[in-house]
Amino acid sequence: MSAPTAVLFDAPGPKARRNNIVLSIVSTIVLAGIVAFVIWKFADAGQLEADKWYPFTFAQIQLVLLEGMLATLKVAVVASVLALAVGVVFALLRLSPKRIISVPATIVLEFFRGVPVLLLIFATFLLFGNTIGPFWSVVIGLTLYNGMVLAEIIRAGILAVPKGQREAAMAIGLRPGQVMSLVLMPQALRAMMPTIIAQVVVLLKDSALGFIVTYQDLLYQVNLIGREYNNLLPTFIVGAALFIVINMIVAGFARWLERRLQRKTTADVEGEGLTTAPVR
Repeated sequence: MSAPTAVLFDAPGPKARRNNIVLSIVSTIVLAGIVAFVIWKFADAGQLEADKWYPFTFAQIQLVLLEGMLATLKVAVVASVLALAVGVVFALLRLSPKRIISVPATIVLEFFRGVPVLLLIFATFLLFGNTIGPFWSVVIGLTLYNGMVLAEIIRAGILAVPKGQREAAMAIGLRPGQVMSLVLMPQALRAMMPTIIAQVVVLLKDSALGFIVTYQDLLYQVNLIGREYNNLLPTFIVGAALFIVINMIVAGFARWLERRLQRKTTADVEGEGLTTAPVR
């Protein structure tokens, strides 16, 4: 074990390792017991009977669930793109050296970040629902809240870039706008990409709140099926599984995008090194 690692914690001895094994076994038994208890309660309530799950074999039900998934993905994708754009804009406004710009931007940001996203969706629907409909009411509510959260994430990423980067860019004659767009912002987005993707996953789950304004997403369709066939619990279990699948798809895309950005960054650095190498 290296010296820095040894400073952080001591290697467990024989007694500690034994205790860890015992705790792991006990935790596994307790978790298995909880799962068994839940399954038993489901069975006792008749929720595991075949007729409760049989409707999911109908092609019509499968099509309705697929339409709900697509509606959920649609609102999440549109809101994510808009929220990222709003986040970039408000991050730049908050970083402005002029207080006449940064102070109002901060007030707006803190207001929308402090209001629950459900209230934003519901208020948008009450005020403009007859004109824009449920879809855009959900999109606007998600964009306002998550855009402000992303603004703080991006602002933190920009501030985390070493000051020498800005000074070096200014020294070679770049204007402040070029320094931000060409030097600071790309580095901040790459550094904050895992956090940004985590917020996008939160946005995806929050899209289920569109149910309150009758947007026909996955949760709306799940509730409709459960009430029609009197199998709410099995239907919500299926809906939860579909949400997990969607989140796994988003997480997989995020990992692919992060690896692609890392490869692009490495290729750019290597290319610059080749072009600036002296000719012998």
